[in-house]
Amino acid sequence: MPEQPRLIYVANNRLPTEKAHGLQIVQMCEAFADTGYAVTLVTARRVNTPEMRAVPDLWTHYGVQRNFRFRRVPCLDLIDRTPPRFQVIPFLLQTLTYLIALWGWLLFHRADVIYTRDFFACVLFTFTRPWSTLVYEVHQLHHSRLGRWLQGVIVRRVRVVPVTGHLADRLRAMGARRVLVEHDGVRLARFANLPSREEARTSLGIAPDAFVIGYVGRLHTMGMSKGLDTLVDAVAAASQAGAVIDLLLVGGPDTGITQIRAQWAAHGLPTDRLHAVGQVPPDDVPRHMAAMDVGALPLPWTEHFAYYASAIKLFEYMAAGCAVLASDLPGTAEVVRDGDSALLVPPGDVDALAAALGRLCADRDLVARLAAQAQADVQHYTWAARAARIRAFIEDQA
Repeated sequence: MPEQPRLIYVANNRLPTEKAHGLQIVQMCEAFADTGYAVTLVTARRVNTPEMRAVPDLWTHYGVQRNFRFRRVPCLDLIDRTPPRFQVIPFLLQTLTYLIALWGWLLFHRADVIYTRDFFACVLFTFTRPWSTLVYEVHQLHHSRLGRWLQGVIVRRVRVVPVTGHLADRLRAMGARRVLVEHDGVRLARFANLPSREEARTSLGIAPDAFVIGYVGRLHTMGMSKGLDTLVDAVAAASQAGAVIDLLLVGGPDTGITQIRAQWAAHGLPTDRLHAVGQVPPDDVPRHMAAMDVGALPLPWTEHFAYYASAIKLFEYMAAGCAVLASDLPGTAEVVRDGDSALLVPPGDVDALAAALGRLCADRDLVARLAAQAQADVQHYTWAARAARIRAFIEDQA
């Protein structure tokens, strides 16, 4: 029997992490292993939070099979010990020491494929390992002149997996030739055997007959609002028009939840209709989604959210049987269709969002129809299907 090809997934990230990219990386490693690769995930030995240090192991935390290896290599990590405005030097020092340690580790470990979403690792391997098959999963464009030049050099030499079609177009304009667009996805096994809506709500102290709109994930990303303030304003406006709505928030940080509670109270909304459970383990998220009628993705318009973001929560809402209510952004509209598998509203438009909420609250048949179509469409967006397509792309010699 021929030996399994070896895929090294390089991730200069703090793992495990409370952020969504950790879930994406780990579930893709599992999916790549299921395609037949011998996978090793190699991360940096970063300083982690007390909560994440208490995690028993990576596989249990993320609810995945133990079918890939996990290794950490040393680095000098002073980032969390430095005030935010002075973090450039500690960041560069951490990155450089990680890459040096990674290079040394790779001298003793064969890699048929190196897969990474890390820009600096890709720069290193592009110039120092031309014999390796290198795959660069792209989530953003670099804006500095040097960063953009380097990114252009990279994408002309390696296989590129951008997460949106717009990002793919920009990379092709930079000279990328081998490009495969692959949005993020979902692990369907996490959504098998979910509790009934009534059971899920009872466990969370939510009335079984409530109309529940939910949001899952970090309340901010990279210092940017994710539209929760707009969502609360829209709930208040819909309530004034007669809709009765519960809001379920699953995620943090606690400071963000405190702000949402204050905004909710300022609108005079009933406190017992806001359910903020904070951060929960990734494998516990589907049970919370089972309590929702609608999954919200109220992102504001920014270049990042509009063109480069592929939100895992979107695919998980779809898999959980939620109707999707989202901002009408180009990246989101590549996945769901307004009136068919979601309701899409202009980003930041409180009145339009409130009208959509009122419509969904009053028409449960529409909620069920949108949810059913989304659940059918999400079969294309599984990590397993994504990994199989990427492997075929890697092995295509054209």
